[in-house]
Amino acid sequence: MTANKINTIEGADTQLVENLFLSQLRDWELAGTNYRDLENVMTRTLLLEAGRHIRIQYNPARMISSAASVDKKSVSERPCFLCSSNLPVEQKGLDFNGRYKILVNPFPIFPRHLTIPLNEHEDQLIAGRFIDMLELAGALEGFTVFYNGPRCGASAPDHFHFQAGNKGFMPVEQETDLYHLKVIAEVKGCRIMGMEGSCRNSVVLSGMNIEVMSTVFNEIYNILHSLMPEQEQEPMINILAYKEGDGLIVFIFPRKAHRPAQFFEKDEGRILISPASVDFGGVWITPRFEDYEKLDTPIVKDIFRQVTMGNQEWDRLISILKKTDF
Repeated sequence: MTANKINTIEGADTQLVENLFLSQLRDWELAGTNYRDLENVMTRTLLLEAGRHIRIQYNPARMISSAASVDKKSVSERPCFLCSSNLPVEQKGLDFNGRYKILVNPFPIFPRHLTIPLNEHEDQLIAGRFIDMLELAGALEGFTVFYNGPRCGASAPDHFHFQAGNKGFMPVEQETDLYHLKVIAEVKGCRIMGMEGSCRNSVVLSGMNIEVMSTVFNEIYNILHSLMPEQEQEPMINILAYKEGDGLIVFIFPRKAHRPAQFFEKDEGRILISPASVDFGGVWITPRFEDYEKLDTPIVKDIFRQVTMGNQEWDRLISILKKTDF
């Protein structure tokens, strides 16, 4: 392919994605090096509670993302690295629905890690685009698609994008049956459930009709905004979505903070953790070895407590959802 040429991916033909990976790892030195290095990253597992786990990954290549300055001034002073005109000449992509580019992420967490930016330079706001996420999850079989809000781990809050990685890589996907999934409501085949008792509560959607699921999500989005009006741009959320059988599964993680107190500590007290969707899914990324060694179950629980929607707000959310006429 010539520089930045876009091909088309249709339906669930993910062989095109695999071909893209193989060519990029062969022809793009940065990507090839980082994916080879990923094979040797250090990992360890923490027992969170009741058979539920968190996996810690020491991944120094993720320093750029974990420590990114995302205030308006910093963002405005750097070129947008997701705009087509600023992509490295080696970076190739696939078109999706004429609106998005499917790109190989050169700083991977997953063995197959995608970044999927909107063609236009628009803010990282999910309103009106959740249905795009469901279409991607349905098309990219074998991948989990995820969304980081502008203050929820996104290192490019000025350019709308999704990401995707290997399905089943995150513990929350593998351990769903261990969580307390309580059915809240069912709307035209879309089941709305609450995941509780995992240090980070989540609304879980399960269904086959993406239009219905999108309508349900929009209502949840509006309710979250009403519960936390101080979150001006949009309610703070991280989202995971993947295909399961003939349907889709979606995890919505409501939040109350961008980064924990440990991120801002000095010297030995600092832990460079900026939780995003993958962390909420159960894989914690540490670009510094001292943080990789330092993290333990009490610290992980404390950080989740700081950034996750509080129990009082969560109870109000569930109460409202039970009374909502979708």
